[in-house]
Amino acid sequence: MELILLGPPGSGKGTQAARLAGELHIVHVSTGDLFRRHLKEGTALGQLARRYMDEGTLVPDDVTEAMVKERLTARDAQRGYILDGFPRNLAQAEHFQGFLYEVGRALSAVIYLAVPHDVLVERLTGRRVCPGCGANYHVRFHPPQRAGVCDVCQTPLVQRPDDREETVLTRLQVYDRETAPLIDFYRRLHLVREFDGQAPVEVVTAAILESLGARHD
Repeated sequence: MELILLGPPGSGKGTQAARLAGELHIVHVSTGDLFRRHLKEGTALGQLARRYMDEGTLVPDDVTEAMVKERLTARDAQRGYILDGFPRNLAQAEHFQGFLYEVGRALSAVIYLAVPHDVLVERLTGRRVCPGCGANYHVRFHPPQRAGVCDVCQTPLVQRPDDREETVLTRLQVYDRETAPLIDFYRRLHLVREFDGQAPVEVVTAAILESLGARHD
């Protein structure tokens, strides 16, 4: 099974991708993880990406595409994969379709997690993390026993820069401009299956698996 998972920041893509990969016994391909691995291992692609990052410029699409293509040609990805974080724009989506055609593969479905922007802002801006032990909290959905203090090590909790409201709003604007158009792109290919990302995690997973004709273990 060959899947793409789409959704705005805070929609639960990473969580669902990991759960689905486990249930379907396919690989979870996260572009964030790919970048970190290539940078850590100092591969040719990692060195190329580092050069752009050191210059303060965006890593070109072709570098990201090369990392994804290399990963999908690995032996463990032949059984199937779920892409999380790729493609991010129409150019990447069009090139990826060309790659699939060249290697004789085809997408099974594009899973879209729909969540209203006001809910996303609440989800993202409410997140807190412990700088001591790394425990995660949410001021509404998973608050600590003592406000602002980690239950595990009693360290004061912090809000990551990416979770500040101005940053969250900017991330959502970028998503609306660059990634949201992919939904219509894949709808024209009759691949999109939309799910309510506000539902409980287990409910969303079960609904996706049912849509794919897969049994929930």
